[in-house]
Amino acid sequence: MEMTDLRDLMVENLKDLYSAETQLLKALPKVAKAAENEQLKAALEQHVVETKAQVGRLEKIFSKLGEKPGGKKCHGMEGLIEENKEMLEEDAEPDVMDAGLIVGCQKVEHYEIAGYGSAVTFAKLLGDDEAARLLGQTLDEEKATDQKLSEIAESSINLEAANGGEEEMEQSGSRRSGNGKSRRG
Repeated sequence: MEMTDLRDLMVENLKDLYSAETQLLKALPKVAKAAENEQLKAALEQHVVETKAQVGRLEKIFSKLGEKPGGKKCHGMEGLIEENKEMLEEDAEPDVMDAGLIVGCQKVEHYEIAGYGSAVTFAKLLGDDEAARLLGQTLDEEKATDQKLSEIAESSINLEAANGGEEEMEQSGSRRSGNGKSRRG
């Protein structure tokens, strides 16, 4: 597609976001299922519901613009999903796995925040208040999900993952001293 103005760029960005969201709808339930922490599992399951609504909002915007949502593949999301698949295949303790899943999910959220932030700006500049409002709603949800993941990580999962490493060292009978040499405990 030839892009001659900001509207064209907005449509291409929205197609990229639509592809990203539809890919995420397929991948996110697998990540939620793999999560051990109940708070994390619930947050991811809730985000699946939100993502379905986000796809619906994008479809509404495309309809209003007289455009079709398909025809573009979001390679950025494809790569982020592939990274998460690799994490799921790791042999990791449950808390460490959950911490890794949060990292992957936050990468996804930051990618979406960037895309939706630009889309909101474009819609406002083009005077499309309804699209700006709908996209802004999605942007707010993406930011809230990112914040929720941070809270879950910082309040429990990262601490448990860190403590898990200490327990393993204690069980093996060695600890690290300040000089980096191993000592018997």
